[in-house]
Amino acid sequence: MKVSDILRVKGNTLYTVSPHEPLAKAVEIMADRDIGSLLVMERGTLRGILTFRELIQIAAQNAGSVGNATIGSAMDASPLTCTSDTDLDEVRRMMLDRHARYLPVLDQSVLMGVISFYDVAKAVVDSQDFENKMLKAYIRDWPEEASPGATN
Repeated sequence: MKVSDILRVKGNTLYTVSPHEPLAKAVEIMADRDIGSLLVMERGTLRGILTFRELIQIAAQNAGSVGNATIGSAMDASPLTCTSDTDLDEVRRMMLDRHARYLPVLDQSVLMGVISFYDVAKAVVDSQDFENKMLKAYIRDWPEEASPGATN
């Protein structure tokens, strides 16, 4: 399974912000949309990613407030990325190695989407469920062996 398979099922809705916008606006968007990440774009180019992890770090440093900080001051400016063609097993390894919960998907520097750890886990479970159903159907339809000495 490839990242493109996840994006096909997930859809292509992207939430983006500018690095110059106030961090408070990002908090509002993430709360309103019930999302855990925003892609930070500038002039059509991915500049970083902002996740709830970065928001919590800023709030912890400022007695629970994001203050007047900008998105650019809090974002991860070099996020882990993958392509649409990246294999799902590789994505799982990448996410686990870097403790990344969100991965922007870039093809030739064109932003194709973002996948989350949840998206990856759901794809794995769905694939395993399908495989289990196919195996059970195969076993149920298993032809009976002729008993020894029987003739047809």
